[in-house]
Amino acid sequence: MTGREVEGTVQETLPKMLFRVRLDDGTEVRAGLTSQAKRVTVKLLPGDRVRVSLSSYDPSRGRILTKL
Repeated sequence: MTGREVEGTVQETLPKMLFRVRLDDGTEVRAGLTSQAKRVTVKLLPGDRVRVSLSSYDPSRGRILTKL
C-alpha cells in the first residue's frame, strides 16, 4: 500500500540512512531511501529537493523516492 506523494527539502541527515525532510506544507517527516535509490547510490545533502511517499499508517514517516 503506497501513501501520498509530496515534495520537500532535506533539512538534516540522521544515522542509519535516514533524513529529516521539511515538506512544502511545512511539516517535518523522517524518511529513508527506497531500495532502488540505495542501489544507484543517491547522494543527499541538506538543501536537496526530494519527492517523498508518506506512510499511510504513520504520516510522520516516509520514503524518499527521487531527488529532484
